Parts: sequence; C-alpha cells; structure tokens
Amino acid sequence: MIPPVVYRFHARLVRNVDGTLLITTLVIMGFGLATIYSASDRTANQLMNLCAGLVAMWLFAQLPPQKMMRFAVPLYVVGVALLVLIWPLGLGIKVNGARRWLSLGVTRIQPAEMLKIAMPLMLAWYFHKHEAMLRIRHYATAGLLLLVPCALIAKQPDLGTAILVGGAGFYVIFFAGLPWKIIIGMTAAGVLATPFVWSLLHDYQRRRILTLIDPNSDPLGSGYHIIQSTIAIGSGGPFGKGWLQGTQTHLEFIPERHTDFIFAVFSEERGLLGNSILLILYLILIARGLYISANASTLFARVLAGSITLSFFTYAFVNMGMVSGILPVVGVPLPFMSYGGTALVTLFIGVGILMSIRSHRMLVKK
Repeated sequence: MIPPVVYRFHARLVRNVDGTLLITTLVIMGFGLATIYSASDRTANQLMNLCAGLVAMWLFAQLPPQKMMRFAVPLYVVGVALLVLIWPLGLGIKVNGARRWLSLGVTRIQPAEMLKIAMPLMLAWYFHKHEAMLRIRHYATAGLLLLVPCALIAKQPDLGTAILVGGAGFYVIFFAGLPWKIIIGMTAAGVLATPFVWSLLHDYQRRRILTLIDPNSDPLGSGYHIIQSTIAIGSGGPFGKGWLQGTQTHLEFIPERHTDFIFAVFSEERGLLGNSILLILYLILIARGLYISANASTLFARVLAGSITLSFFTYAFVNMGMVSGILPVVGVPLPFMSYGGTALVTLFIGVGILMSIRSHRMLVKK
C-alpha cells in the first residue's frame, strides 16, 4: 500500500501535467541527447539544461492563464528595453560580429529569447482586452507592437530569432481573426517590397540566399554548410549508418553539428526511417497543441496556445528546411533536439503554458 504522504506528493507532482505533451517532448529529447552524444561532448550540459527546462515547464503548468496575463505587459516592456540596451545603445556583448547578449556580471542573458514568450503573451493579452470591439486599428496596433522588437532583434543581427518572434506574434494576430483580405494585401506588399528588403540585408545574409540557389558557387565558403549537410542526409539512406557511425559527423565535415545542423547528424545515423519517426513525433506535439487551443475557453488562452504550437512548427520547418537546402541558413535550432540552454528552457516554458491552458479551463477574468 502506498503511504498517503507519497501519494499526495505524486499527485502534486503530476498535477496539471499533460501526459501526451510530456512523453512526446521527452522522446524527442531522448533522440536529441543520443545525437548530441554522437556529435560532441556536451551531453552532460544538455542533461542539466533538460532538468532546468522540466522545472520551468512544471512551474508554468501550475500557473493559471489569468495570472499569466498579469505578466504580459511587464515582460514585453522589459524585453524591449533590454533589446534597446543592445541596439541602438550598443551595450551588448559582441560575439562573432553580432551583439545579442547582455552581461549581468556573474552570467549573461539573451533578451531576444525572452520575447519568444513575451511577444505572444503581450498580443494575446491585447486582443483579449479588446475582444468585444476588435477593429482594423487593433490589428494595426498589434502589428506595430510586433514590428518594434523584431526590428531590434534583426539589427543585432539575429535574423533567425527575429523570424521566430515575428512568427509567434503573427500567429496570435491570425488566430485573433485577422481578415484574409489583409493577409493577401500584406503578402502582395511583401513581394513588392522585396528589392527594398534586399537592400537592408547584411552581406552575409545576401550570400546565404544566393548560396541557397547555387551552393556550388562557393563550396568552401558560404555554400559549405549546405553542401555537407545535404551529403550527410543523403548518405543516411533508408535506415541510416547507425548510432556513432556517421562518417560526415565524426570526420567533422558537418559544421555546428550539435546545434543548428543536428538534423544532418541524426539523418546520417538514423536514415529515412528515423526522420519519419521524428516527423511523426513533431506532428503529435503540434496536433496536441492545436487540440488544446481549439478547446480553450477564452480568446487569450486560445490564441496563446495556437501561437505557441505553431511556433514549434516554425522551429522544426525552418531548421529542417535550411539543413536540407530548401531554405537559407538563418540559425534556428531544431526544437528539443539541438544543444542549448536558454532556447531549450524557452521551449519547455511553451509546453508548460500549453499544459496550464489545458488544465485551467475556467473563464479568464477581464
């Protein structure tokens, strides 16, 4: 017989935890840890990151959505203020030509990561506040709230994170009922603005796009990443070369093999079969998140859950696309697979928010 104190501890531990989300993410993490072990010596660090992520997930799963709303505006304001310290004030730490970090003495933080959660929270709060009288001006205001941090992040420069933050914000606006005529108009305007946007890109960003069209134009320079990753993916065949048997990996042809290009390592070792299983796991994660969004009881919870879920899709789609050579290399990690601390904790916070929305199906106080 289980002692009452043990039973109560177990009940409290699993309270508000969604089994489908937890098991799916842990299985993906298992694949990730095995691949990181094969690609580098950072498995122990990633296990510590996993523990931190699970703690953050559990804490957010216990936090009711109505309490999350209280943090939406402060988190957004603090996040934007920290981005301003990096650019234009220039107080950030410069690493590999980019200013993305702020030093806090004993550690350093990447404020852009905060916006991956703060941005959808802020916009979800904004639309919830104006739910009864949504007009075009509200969507325009939301677009401005989204544009400011995305522009600041892109100027660091960090195009990958700007895409993720921009995507998370756009999904909130879309789920809040953005009219299709506006979406079509924005798409047309984006196409027409392509020459102007091209002039704003950094030289290395232009080279990445040109390299996407013809990687062999610079096989030892900007095309090296794509060429080596596609070779690794193709060499995996139907069933892969086996764990720890990837030649492209262990001969160090694949760059950033434990972070942005971990999918190439996984593909070489696990092959098409492993890739198919990984895709199914991501589809389960996304389907569960969309189910939670569809069954949420308030606009705030619905658009927030939808945004977080489709952000997972954006992570996976952009990473797999750039590693496979169908999208430019923009520095986006593969969710729950790539090595990372802040990014992994942010992803688990997103999972925790989904769990909270599923378990707290009460009306959010206005």
